[in-house]
Order: sequence, then C-alpha cells, then structure tokens
Amino acid sequence: MADTALTAPPRSPLSHAAARLAAATRASGGAVRLAELPFLAQVDVRLNAKGTAADAVGLALGLQLPLEPNTVVRAGESTALWLGPDEWLLVGPPGTQRDLEARVREAAGDEPVSVTDVSAQRTTLLVAGPRARDLLSHGCSLDLHPRAFTPGRCAQTTLARTQVVLIARDEPGTGFWVLVRSSFAGYLTDWLLDAATEYLHGPHPD
Repeated sequence: MADTALTAPPRSPLSHAAARLAAATRASGGAVRLAELPFLAQVDVRLNAKGTAADAVGLALGLQLPLEPNTVVRAGESTALWLGPDEWLLVGPPGTQRDLEARVREAAGDEPVSVTDVSAQRTTLLVAGPRARDLLSHGCSLDLHPRAFTPGRCAQTTLARTQVVLIARDEPGTGFWVLVRSSFAGYLTDWLLDAATEYLHGPHPD
C-alpha cells in the first residue's frame, strides 16, 4: 500500500525567532527593524562575463548582470549580485528558483555556464531603520558609512564572525539584507538581538 503520509510544510531556519525579532522592532520605537525574509530563491551563476551569454542571460532575466565589483542590479522583484569576475547570485521571490535556472540555461545556449540552486543553503535577515548601519557596524569591519557602502552595493564579508553576503538595498526604508547560511542563522539572530539592546526602549526580548 502506498505511503499516504502528508509532507510537512517547510520551516524556515528562523521561524522560532519571529516573535523575538518583532518584539525587538517594536521596543526600538522605529530605530531598528529586524525580520527574516524566508525562502527567497537564490541561484548561483558562473559564466564568461565577456561572452555573448552574459548579455543573453541579462535579456532573459530582464536585468543586466552587474560587471562592477560588489554592485547590485535590481529589476522588479529580482536582484543580481556581483560575487566575482565570473560569478553572480540571483535572488528572487520564493519558489522562482527553477524558473531562474531554466531561463539562464536557455539563454546561455551552447556557451559554458554553471547554474546552481543554493536557496536552501541560506536564509535572509532584514536589518532596517535609522540605526541599522550602527547596529551592523558593531560586528562588521566594513566601512558602512552611507558614502562608502551606498545603496546598490553588496559584499561578501563577516558579521559577528559569521560569513554573510551583505546587501545595501536601494529602496527607501528597506535597509540591508543579510544572507547567512541556515546553520548560522540562529547564532547571528541572537547576536543581532543582543547588539540591538541599546536601541530598545522596553525590556530586552527573551
């Protein structure tokens, strides 16, 4: 007899921390905003930036792959991050990873291309609000001053000794995205909540 057991719905790495993040956001009075953005599609792409495939992939995705180091190109709900001279990370809404993969492969044609779905490897933390840069600066060695790390830039760096991809979002009020490996997400969330204590007006969320 076939197994008819229902598959449990997926749980994000930080589903257990949602209430604590929301409580810290409320207690800060708007100074910081913390939340998980779960299940974003993340697809790693490697190809020759000087070949015809790069332009073809950009057309297929509706956004040009960024060629300037540590920059981001966004179009609608899709974002392309420069990770290296021949490597990009595509980030899109949950559930779009297969579509992104298919479009990249089809556009590349016969040119060599590597397309890897890495969505399950990481989750995304939103860090926004007027004190977001100050909060991140507690654990990141990058110069996060608005003149140095402007909206539309990204970096592979460490935050609280944890490897992350940090994105300065270019939409008003959206602050930063912190892409962190799922296995380190809980630790980094605890660190962010502790570092945010000085901006909270109420009790520290347990």
